[in-house]
Amino acid sequence: MPKQIVLLLLVLLAGQSFAQNYKGAFSRLLKEKDTAAQWQLLQHWQQADPTNAELFVAYFNYYFHASRQEMVRLSETGNKNSSLAITDSTGAQVGYLTDDFGYDSATLNKAFHYIDKGINTYTTRLDMRLGKIYALGQIENYERFTNEIITAIEMSNHLKSQWTWADNKKVKDPEKFFLSTVQDYVVQLYNAGDDQLDRMRTIAQTVLKYYPKHVESLSNLAITYGLQGEYDKALQSLLQAEKLMPRDVIVLNNIATMYERKGDKLNAIKYFELTAKLGDKEIRNEAVKKLKELKN
Repeated sequence: MPKQIVLLLLVLLAGQSFAQNYKGAFSRLLKEKDTAAQWQLLQHWQQADPTNAELFVAYFNYYFHASRQEMVRLSETGNKNSSLAITDSTGAQVGYLTDDFGYDSATLNKAFHYIDKGINTYTTRLDMRLGKIYALGQIENYERFTNEIITAIEMSNHLKSQWTWADNKKVKDPEKFFLSTVQDYVVQLYNAGDDQLDRMRTIAQTVLKYYPKHVESLSNLAITYGLQGEYDKALQSLLQAEKLMPRDVIVLNNIATMYERKGDKLNAIKYFELTAKLGDKEIRNEAVKKLKELKN
């Protein structure tokens, strides 16, 4: 029996090395943009080890890159560095030709098919989930983007944040890393425009359901209310965040701003003074500017 166990272990280790060779070769071909060689390698890999986690990731990357289509777009405005001006017979500029890109939906669906197979088979693999979320953000499908983030948050709670990464390695400080990444995605939604506020709010509320002391999500929730003019609701979240991190300058500044917009000059001055006291030079200068306006 001991010999059989040793033999089985050696076979497993050999299989891992085999998969690593395929993964390394695919990464190299991906950088070289050799799609024909990528496809050939994927077919060999499929035959050799069809349920390997890294194979699902490789297929996803192959199809996601293949789905991207370069195109030329005609527009009224352009960037001098990347656009070609079009002129009429009089020499007047009438438009610009600009390099742009889009995604082929059929090819993109194949990418999502493979990453979903990977996620469903290897539920702890955070890199797979984040890869899918990243792709949804790139194609600006913010509804699916948000839904995938919420699913990941719920899974994080289910797994007690015991996430793994590529080659099934454990993620270092997984809760902190995961929540930090979610925050990056919320910032992406914020930058996408005011029509994303409800999605930002849903993400913040979901995080707080499982991580009630997450200050960034309390601030995010407050921002969504504040931008819609619901200052009391915004302050409720911000004052809760202040209790958790009383010297957080961003929180203090946001509290001051909400009081200012609400018309509560006394509390606005109080919190801008705290912001000026604790902030760096740039934040302090802005807070001092606000204090002068309020006191005048």
